Amino acid sequence: MRLDRLLSGQPSWNRRHAQLLLIQGRVRVNNEVIRQGEYEVSQFASVDVDDQSVQHGKAALYLMLNKPAGVVSATTDPEHPTALSLLPQSLQTELHIAGRLDKASTGLLLLTNDGLWSRRITEPELKKPKTYLVTLANPIDPGTAERFAQGIYFEYEGITTSPAQLQQLDSHRARLTIFEGRYHQIKRMFGRFRNPVVGLHRETMGPITLDPLLKAGEYRYLTKAEITAI
Repeated sequence: MRLDRLLSGQPSWNRRHAQLLLIQGRVRVNNEVIRQGEYEVSQFASVDVDDQSVQHGKAALYLMLNKPAGVVSATTDPEHPTALSLLPQSLQTELHIAGRLDKASTGLLLLTNDGLWSRRITEPELKKPKTYLVTLANPIDPGTAERFAQGIYFEYEGITTSPAQLQQLDSHRARLTIFEGRYHQIKRMFGRFRNPVVGLHRETMGPITLDPLLKAGEYRYLTKAEITAI
């Protein structure tokens, strides 16, 4: 929220007091003096007035998880294990999933408590690439790559998918990069060729690649470089 609103919401100060504190240079955000009331303060920032802490700031958390099959991308589920249940109890109430996978799919899940960061990687309008290893029930039709590059029209939504990149690996496997995340998008795209998807493993989201050292069900914190790349 705006810094002046945060200050004026404290019991000790009203809006006029908040403006005076800012003008006098008595307000620090992350140890930096800020004088602009319109300055946007995140939940992760520390805010101090003189020697008084107004907001301690919470730690921003960013993790990757190698999701196994049979696990749902949800915070809670009455019937199935969830991705969050694979994490320590202390993290389960802190995090949300940035970019879900269905129960049968495997691979890269990103988890965070930073809503702005997660939106930067999941909003379809931002066209962040996501790469999947896809295994098909039948041999891949020779015309698949060209059709995907043109976009596939989905009648239900009345939209055409963004051009996708298909790299065929063998008769039944391909590496597919899409730039959206629509409902069952990959299965529906291959459905146009009447070729069921029997395996779907996400390898990348934007600039972040699943750590090859992570076994199914394991997680690790993102590096600073991975976080700032989004």
